[in-house]
Amino acid sequence: MSDLQNNIEKLETYLARFRETGVLNQIGGKACPAASGATFETTSPVDDSLICKVARGDAADIDAAARAAKEAFPAWRDLAATERKKILHKIADGIVARAEEIAFCECWDTGQALRFMSKAALRGAENFRFFADKAPGARDGQALPSPTLMNVTTRLPIGPVGVITPWNTPFMLSTWKIAPALAAGCTVVHKPAEFSPVTARILMEIAEEAGLPKGVWNLVNGLGEEAGKALTEHPDIKAIAFVGESRTGSMIMRQGAETLKRVHFELGGKNPVIVFDDADLDRALDAAIFMIYSLNGERCTSSSRLLVQDTIAEEFEARLIDRVNNIKVGHPLDPKTEIGPLIHKTHFDKVTGYFEIARQDGATIAAGGSRVGTEGCFVRPTLFTGANNAMKIAQEEIFGPVLTSIRFGSEEEALRIANDIPYGLTGYVWTNDLTRALRFTNALEAGMIWVNSENVRHLPTPFGGVKASGIGRDGGDWSFEFYMEQKHIGFATGQHAIPRLGA
Repeated sequence: MSDLQNNIEKLETYLARFRETGVLNQIGGKACPAASGATFETTSPVDDSLICKVARGDAADIDAAARAAKEAFPAWRDLAATERKKILHKIADGIVARAEEIAFCECWDTGQALRFMSKAALRGAENFRFFADKAPGARDGQALPSPTLMNVTTRLPIGPVGVITPWNTPFMLSTWKIAPALAAGCTVVHKPAEFSPVTARILMEIAEEAGLPKGVWNLVNGLGEEAGKALTEHPDIKAIAFVGESRTGSMIMRQGAETLKRVHFELGGKNPVIVFDDADLDRALDAAIFMIYSLNGERCTSSSRLLVQDTIAEEFEARLIDRVNNIKVGHPLDPKTEIGPLIHKTHFDKVTGYFEIARQDGATIAAGGSRVGTEGCFVRPTLFTGANNAMKIAQEEIFGPVLTSIRFGSEEEALRIANDIPYGLTGYVWTNDLTRALRFTNALEAGMIWVNSENVRHLPTPFGGVKASGIGRDGGDWSFEFYMEQKHIGFATGQHAIPRLGA
């Protein structure tokens, strides 16, 4: 039996219970269908087959979940941080124990290749361990003495929060948002993306099996315009953490304005990888390819614009074409696969629609530009050359395995092109000139920049973007600044003069 056949058989055992019961909500510690009884279907992008039915929550389910989170909040807030730490570590242990199940279900639900998803669960466990260890110090403040007062600060959890996660690497991104919220002492209502609901349910089960008190973490599946809207408008939800596209972030901000919601947005990107002629071109090539074609190109930090210096552009693009044409597209559970199918027919149509747009704008499709087979949502990794930064393929987030190559002459031109975009999430700079790297990164409009490296995530560092790419930062203490409120207390150290009115 081949590795692929063996993995498909394992997948069937993992999915059997979901096929029988569907993906349920979890409210106040109880697994339940939507209050209305409504469901929707989740299908696999591999062959368009039905995976299972999913509870279609709406405003009634969100209200029940928000009330459960509000009721559970005082006890969870006041629980000793060392006890929260123990529970979060148990959640991490549970993730590790079910890592294969999580990876297989995620591959089938999203189309992501196993070579990447096999590590996603372990990264999720790492997120829980990292914030578990930070929980005991989450409330730590400062002593700020003045001539008459001992001023101290502390932090308290903000209350019940809403977490809305996307369909690309949904398991890992759910842990990334929920772990710091729980560590801070907040309670959670989680609304996962409707395209990829399965692993959110597995994560919910792991959390409650680890001893998380009922109601601390609630799960409501549903559509954005129904469950998502109700969550962002609910008065008991104090903050919304959202990962997704910029237009949806704008909509959530409007929906939350009436109740003065605090928001944290990790939004879209059209990130440049800038390759100067003095760079290590072998490493730059590897990094540029990895950062756009891994994870099916469905990642906010993908290097979707290649800015390459004209003195090396012809050779660099020729090598790039050879490599792109050699990338293996296939079944996501095949260990040899490098690119699987796109998440959904809707997204497949969006991505492939840019092939004709590129032609109309005058770019060259140097590699790919077509679907693979007639079943499922498979597309060839694609490279556009002969492009300029005014084209739609250079300005709009395609969110697929599609790279647009643009040539530049000088450092000044490269910087102008890199910044001439609505987004500002990440940037990747390849040069062996240290002073140029310092100048360029200082002027590049992006929340995160890597020099002579692909994206290497380090949890204590801030993660987030500028411009249309987001608001706020994840990681380290920055996560706690979102999920917690600062409090100042001043203690008089003597009998200082108090102005006397009407004496």
